Amino acid sequence: MEAKRLSIGHLPTLYHTSFLLMGTALLKNLCVEVKWTLFPSGPDLVAAMAEGHIDIGYVGLPPVIIGLDMGVGLTCIAGGHIEGTLLIALEGIRPIDQYSGMAEFLAQFSGRAIGCPPRGSIHDVIVKELLKEYRVESVSVKNYAWADFLPDALVTADIAAAAGTPALAVAARRYYGAYTVAPPVRLWPYNPSYGIVAKRDDLASLDDTLRRFLVAHERACEMIRHRLPECARIVARTTGVVDADFMTEAYRASPKYCASLPLEYIASTMKFVKALKALGYISRRVNERDIFDTSIISEVHTEPPHYECGLNGASLES
Repeated sequence: MEAKRLSIGHLPTLYHTSFLLMGTALLKNLCVEVKWTLFPSGPDLVAAMAEGHIDIGYVGLPPVIIGLDMGVGLTCIAGGHIEGTLLIALEGIRPIDQYSGMAEFLAQFSGRAIGCPPRGSIHDVIVKELLKEYRVESVSVKNYAWADFLPDALVTADIAAAAGTPALAVAARRYYGAYTVAPPVRLWPYNPSYGIVAKRDDLASLDDTLRRFLVAHERACEMIRHRLPECARIVARTTGVVDADFMTEAYRASPKYCASLPLEYIASTMKFVKALKALGYISRRVNERDIFDTSIISEVHTEPPHYECGLNGASLES
Protein backbone atom coordinates (compact mmCIF):
# COMPACT_ATOMS: atom_id res chain seq x y z
CA MET A 1 0.00 0.00 0.00
CA GLU A 2 1.37 3.39 -0.98
CA ALA A 3 2.16 5.70 1.93
CA LYS A 4 0.02 8.84 2.15
CA ARG A 5 1.02 12.05 3.90
CA LEU A 6 -1.02 14.44 6.00
CA SER A 7 -0.20 17.62 7.87
CA ILE A 8 -2.36 17.63 11.00
CA GLY A 9 -2.93 20.40 13.50
CA HIS A 10 -3.81 19.43 17.04
CA LEU A 11 -4.37 21.01 20.44
CA PRO A 12 -2.71 20.22 23.79
CA THR A 13 -5.94 18.46 24.82
CA LEU A 14 -4.69 15.11 26.09
CA TYR A 15 -7.86 13.07 25.57
CA HIS A 16 -8.00 13.75 21.82
CA THR A 17 -6.98 10.73 19.76
CA SER A 18 -4.06 12.73 18.37
CA PHE A 19 -1.79 11.59 21.20
CA LEU A 20 -2.88 7.97 20.85
CA LEU A 21 -2.15 8.08 17.12
CA MET A 22 1.27 9.58 17.82
CA GLY A 23 2.06 6.83 20.31
CA THR A 24 0.81 3.79 18.39
CA ALA A 25 1.20 2.21 14.96
CA LEU A 26 -2.46 2.77 14.02
CA LEU A 27 -1.60 5.26 11.27
CA LYS A 28 1.58 3.51 10.19
CA ASN A 29 -0.36 0.26 9.71
CA LEU A 30 -2.62 2.12 7.28
CA CYS A 31 0.34 3.70 5.50
CA VAL A 32 -0.38 7.24 6.61
CA GLU A 33 2.57 9.49 7.44
CA VAL A 34 1.79 12.55 9.55
CA LYS A 35 3.46 15.83 10.33
CA TRP A 36 1.94 17.00 13.63
CA THR A 37 1.73 20.69 14.57
CA LEU A 38 0.62 21.88 18.02
CA PHE A 39 -1.61 24.97 18.43
CA PRO A 40 -2.61 26.71 21.67
CA SER A 41 -6.31 27.03 20.79
CA GLY A 42 -8.99 26.26 18.24
CA PRO A 43 -9.02 29.78 16.75
CA ASP A 44 -5.24 29.57 16.19
CA LEU A 45 -5.62 26.22 14.46
CA VAL A 46 -8.41 27.47 12.21
CA ALA A 47 -6.26 30.46 11.22
CA ALA A 48 -3.46 28.07 10.23
CA MET A 49 -5.87 26.05 8.10
CA ALA A 50 -7.04 29.24 6.41
CA GLU A 51 -3.44 29.98 5.49
CA GLY A 52 -2.92 26.48 4.09
CA HIS A 53 -0.38 25.33 6.67
CA ILE A 54 -2.20 22.10 7.63
CA ASP A 55 -4.52 19.65 5.90
CA ILE A 56 -6.79 18.64 8.78
CA GLY A 57 -7.23 19.61 12.40
CA TYR A 58 -8.59 18.57 15.77
CA VAL A 59 -10.79 21.44 16.90
CA GLY A 60 -14.01 22.44 18.62
CA LEU A 61 -16.66 23.51 16.13
CA PRO A 62 -17.36 27.13 17.22
CA PRO A 63 -13.98 28.31 15.82
CA VAL A 64 -14.77 26.42 12.62
CA ILE A 65 -18.16 28.13 12.31
CA ILE A 66 -16.50 31.51 12.83
CA GLY A 67 -14.00 30.60 10.12
CA LEU A 68 -16.81 29.65 7.74
CA ASP A 69 -18.48 32.99 8.36
CA MET A 70 -15.21 34.66 7.37
CA GLY A 71 -15.08 32.70 4.12
CA VAL A 72 -12.67 29.93 5.13
CA GLY A 73 -13.69 26.74 3.32
CA LEU A 74 -13.64 24.20 6.15
CA THR A 75 -15.89 21.24 6.92
CA CYS A 76 -16.21 18.78 9.78
CA ILE A 77 -15.70 15.22 8.50
CA ALA A 78 -15.86 13.29 11.79
CA GLY A 79 -16.59 13.59 15.48
CA GLY A 80 -14.38 12.51 18.34
CA HIS A 81 -15.84 13.50 21.71
CA ILE A 82 -18.79 15.30 23.24
CA GLU A 83 -19.28 17.26 26.48
CA GLY A 84 -15.68 18.24 27.09
CA THR A 85 -16.20 21.54 28.93
CA LEU A 86 -16.52 21.82 32.72
CA LEU A 87 -16.15 24.52 35.35
CA ILE A 88 -13.58 24.38 38.14
CA ALA A 89 -13.01 26.59 41.16
CA LEU A 90 -11.21 26.80 44.49
CA GLU A 91 -12.61 26.65 48.01
CA GLY A 92 -15.49 29.03 48.61
CA ILE A 93 -17.37 28.32 45.39
CA ARG A 94 -20.31 25.95 45.73
CA PRO A 95 -21.01 23.26 43.10
CA ILE A 96 -24.10 23.40 40.94
CA ASP A 97 -25.81 20.49 42.67
CA GLN A 98 -26.15 22.68 45.78
CA TYR A 99 -28.31 25.16 43.88
CA SER A 100 -31.83 24.98 42.49
CA GLY A 101 -30.59 25.59 38.95
CA MET A 102 -28.06 27.17 36.61
CA ALA A 103 -29.17 30.78 37.15
CA GLU A 104 -28.71 30.58 40.92
CA PHE A 105 -25.38 28.77 40.49
CA LEU A 106 -24.02 31.44 38.13
CA ALA A 107 -25.24 34.25 40.36
CA GLN A 108 -22.66 33.31 43.00
CA PHE A 109 -19.99 34.75 40.66
CA SER A 110 -21.64 38.19 40.70
CA GLY A 111 -19.07 40.97 40.36
CA ARG A 112 -16.35 38.51 39.43
CA ALA A 113 -15.06 36.84 36.26
CA ILE A 114 -15.04 33.32 34.82
CA GLY A 115 -11.82 32.48 33.00
CA CYS A 116 -11.87 30.86 29.57
CA PRO A 117 -9.51 30.01 26.71
CA PRO A 118 -9.49 32.52 23.79
CA ARG A 119 -12.57 34.24 22.36
CA GLY A 120 -14.39 31.93 20.00
CA SER A 121 -13.20 28.73 21.65
CA ILE A 122 -15.92 26.24 22.56
CA HIS A 123 -15.40 26.91 26.28
CA ASP A 124 -15.73 30.66 25.77
CA VAL A 125 -18.94 30.30 23.78
CA ILE A 126 -20.55 27.91 26.26
CA VAL A 127 -19.91 30.19 29.24
CA LYS A 128 -21.05 33.36 27.45
CA GLU A 129 -24.18 31.68 26.14
CA LEU A 130 -25.07 30.40 29.62
CA LEU A 131 -24.63 33.88 31.10
CA LYS A 132 -26.82 35.31 28.34
CA GLU A 133 -29.46 32.56 28.51
CA TYR A 134 -29.88 32.92 32.27
CA ARG A 135 -29.61 36.74 32.16
CA VAL A 136 -26.65 36.89 34.53
CA GLU A 137 -25.23 40.29 33.60
CA SER A 138 -23.05 40.85 36.65
CA VAL A 139 -20.51 38.15 35.73
CA SER A 140 -17.76 38.83 33.19
CA VAL A 141 -15.63 36.49 31.08
CA LYS A 142 -11.85 36.82 31.00
CA ASN A 143 -10.05 35.13 28.12
CA TYR A 144 -6.55 33.67 28.22
CA ALA A 145 -4.30 32.77 25.29
CA TRP A 146 -3.39 29.41 26.85
CA ALA A 147 -5.63 27.31 29.12
CA ASP A 148 -2.53 26.60 31.23
CA PHE A 149 -2.81 30.15 32.60
CA LEU A 150 -6.23 29.48 34.16
CA PRO A 151 -5.20 27.70 37.40
CA ASP A 152 -2.79 30.50 38.30
CA ALA A 153 -5.58 33.01 37.67
CA LEU A 154 -7.75 31.09 40.13
CA VAL A 155 -5.03 31.20 42.77
CA THR A 156 -4.48 34.95 42.36
CA ALA A 157 -8.26 35.48 42.41
CA ASP A 158 -8.26 37.15 39.00
CA ILE A 159 -11.11 34.78 38.22
CA ALA A 160 -13.63 32.98 40.43
CA ALA A 161 -13.96 29.91 38.20
CA ALA A 162 -12.41 28.53 35.04
CA ALA A 163 -13.91 26.73 32.05
CA GLY A 164 -11.84 24.11 30.31
CA THR A 165 -11.16 20.49 29.56
CA PRO A 166 -11.15 17.47 31.90
CA ALA A 167 -7.34 17.47 31.78
CA LEU A 168 -7.33 21.05 33.06
CA ALA A 169 -9.61 19.96 35.91
CA VAL A 170 -7.34 17.07 36.87
CA ALA A 171 -4.22 19.26 36.83
CA ALA A 172 -5.93 22.02 38.82
CA ARG A 173 -7.12 19.50 41.41
CA ARG A 174 -3.70 17.89 41.76
CA TYR A 175 -1.57 20.99 41.96
CA TYR A 176 -3.90 23.75 43.13
CA GLY A 177 -6.65 22.03 45.12
CA ALA A 178 -9.36 23.04 42.65
CA TYR A 179 -12.48 20.95 42.13
CA THR A 180 -15.24 20.63 39.56
CA VAL A 181 -18.24 22.84 40.32
CA ALA A 182 -20.19 22.09 37.13
CA PRO A 183 -19.66 18.81 35.22
CA PRO A 184 -19.81 18.69 31.40
CA VAL A 185 -23.35 17.34 31.08
CA ARG A 186 -24.77 20.23 33.15
CA LEU A 187 -23.36 22.92 30.86
CA TRP A 188 -24.37 21.97 27.31
CA PRO A 189 -25.59 18.39 26.69
CA TYR A 190 -24.09 16.65 23.63
CA ASN A 191 -21.94 19.66 22.78
CA PRO A 192 -19.35 18.84 20.08
CA SER A 193 -16.20 18.93 22.20
CA TYR A 194 -14.09 18.42 19.09
CA GLY A 195 -14.30 17.17 15.56
CA ILE A 196 -11.95 16.38 12.70
CA VAL A 197 -11.97 19.27 10.23
CA ALA A 198 -10.64 19.42 6.68
CA LYS A 199 -10.56 21.95 3.87
CA ARG A 200 -13.59 21.36 1.68
CA ASP A 201 -11.66 21.89 -1.54
CA ASP A 202 -9.26 19.10 -0.52
CA LEU A 203 -11.86 16.41 0.11
CA ALA A 204 -11.69 14.95 -3.39
CA SER A 205 -7.91 14.93 -3.70
CA LEU A 206 -7.37 13.60 -0.16
CA ASP A 207 -10.32 11.20 -0.12
CA ASP A 208 -8.34 7.97 0.25
CA THR A 209 -5.91 9.50 2.76
CA LEU A 210 -8.72 10.96 4.85
CA ARG A 211 -10.49 7.62 4.79
CA ARG A 212 -7.39 5.88 6.13
CA PHE A 213 -6.95 8.53 8.80
CA LEU A 214 -10.57 8.24 9.95
CA VAL A 215 -10.25 4.46 10.20
CA ALA A 216 -7.32 4.97 12.56
CA HIS A 217 -9.16 7.74 14.43
CA GLU A 218 -12.19 5.50 15.01
CA ARG A 219 -9.96 2.64 16.17
CA ALA A 220 -8.34 5.03 18.65
CA CYS A 221 -11.78 6.09 19.95
CA GLU A 222 -12.65 2.43 20.37
CA MET A 223 -9.41 1.87 22.27
CA ILE A 224 -10.37 4.61 24.73
CA ARG A 225 -13.78 3.05 25.31
CA HIS A 226 -12.54 -0.51 25.78
CA ARG A 227 -8.84 -0.37 26.71
CA LEU A 228 -8.63 2.70 28.88
CA PRO A 229 -5.66 1.68 31.10
CA GLU A 230 -3.57 0.92 28.02
CA CYS A 231 -4.56 4.24 26.41
CA ALA A 232 -3.68 6.11 29.61
CA ARG A 233 -0.21 4.56 29.61
CA ILE A 234 0.32 5.33 25.91
CA VAL A 235 -0.63 9.00 26.25
CA ALA A 236 1.48 9.37 29.40
CA ARG A 237 4.49 7.88 27.60
CA THR A 238 3.90 9.88 24.41
CA THR A 239 3.52 13.27 26.06
CA GLY A 240 5.95 12.83 28.93
CA VAL A 241 4.07 15.46 30.93
CA VAL A 242 1.47 13.38 32.81
CA ASP A 243 1.27 9.93 34.36
CA ALA A 244 -1.19 7.14 33.57
CA ASP A 245 -3.32 7.86 36.63
CA PHE A 246 -3.72 11.46 35.46
CA MET A 247 -4.94 10.31 32.05
CA THR A 248 -7.31 7.73 33.52
CA GLU A 249 -8.91 10.43 35.64
CA ALA A 250 -9.15 12.80 32.67
CA TYR A 251 -10.79 10.17 30.45
CA ARG A 252 -13.32 9.28 33.13
CA ALA A 253 -14.19 12.92 33.85
CA SER A 254 -15.79 13.16 30.39
CA PRO A 255 -16.31 9.63 29.07
CA LYS A 256 -18.08 10.12 25.71
CA TYR A 257 -15.85 9.15 22.76
CA CYS A 258 -16.73 8.22 19.18
CA ALA A 259 -15.80 9.24 15.63
CA SER A 260 -19.34 9.31 14.25
CA LEU A 261 -21.47 12.35 13.40
CA PRO A 262 -24.96 11.46 14.66
CA LEU A 263 -27.99 13.72 14.44
CA GLU A 264 -27.59 14.79 18.08
CA TYR A 265 -24.01 15.95 17.48
CA ILE A 266 -25.10 17.95 14.45
CA ALA A 267 -28.17 19.42 16.21
CA SER A 268 -26.08 20.55 19.17
CA THR A 269 -23.63 22.19 16.77
CA MET A 270 -26.43 24.09 15.09
CA LYS A 271 -27.39 25.53 18.49
CA PHE A 272 -23.87 26.96 18.58
CA VAL A 273 -24.57 28.74 15.30
CA LYS A 274 -27.49 30.55 16.93
CA ALA A 275 -25.37 31.36 19.99
CA LEU A 276 -22.46 32.64 17.92
CA LYS A 277 -24.79 34.90 15.95
CA ALA A 278 -26.35 36.28 19.13
CA LEU A 279 -22.90 36.90 20.64
CA GLY A 280 -21.82 38.79 17.53
CA TYR A 281 -19.10 36.29 16.65
CA ILE A 282 -20.59 35.60 13.21
CA SER A 283 -22.58 37.79 10.83
CA ARG A 284 -24.91 35.14 9.40
CA ARG A 285 -26.49 31.78 10.13
CA VAL A 286 -24.01 29.26 8.72
CA ASN A 287 -25.96 26.27 7.46
CA GLU A 288 -25.51 22.59 8.29
CA ARG A 289 -24.33 21.67 4.77
CA ASP A 290 -21.46 24.12 5.11
CA ILE A 291 -20.37 22.81 8.50
CA PHE A 292 -20.55 19.05 7.88
CA ASP A 293 -19.59 16.52 5.26
CA THR A 294 -20.50 13.08 6.56
CA SER A 295 -19.72 11.17 3.36
CA ILE A 296 -16.48 9.54 4.53
CA ILE A 297 -17.27 8.87 8.19
CA SER A 298 -20.62 7.32 7.28
CA GLU A 299 -18.70 4.68 5.34
CA VAL A 300 -15.98 4.25 7.96
CA HIS A 301 -18.34 4.18 10.97
CA THR A 302 -21.34 2.07 9.98
CA GLU A 303 -22.49 1.17 13.51
CA PRO A 304 -24.76 3.28 15.75
CA PRO A 305 -22.89 6.08 17.58
CA HIS A 306 -20.96 5.11 20.71
CA TYR A 307 -20.94 8.41 22.59
CA GLU A 308 -23.35 7.13 25.25
CA CYS A 309 -21.69 3.73 25.62
CA GLY A 310 -19.30 4.91 28.31
CA LEU A 311 -15.86 3.45 28.94
CA ASN A 312 -14.91 -0.24 28.97
CA GLY A 313 -18.10 -0.97 27.07
CA ALA A 314 -20.43 -0.05 29.94
CA SER A 315 -23.44 2.09 29.08
CA LEU A 316 -23.56 5.44 30.86
CA GLU A 317 -27.17 4.68 31.73
CA SER A 318 -26.51 1.24 33.20
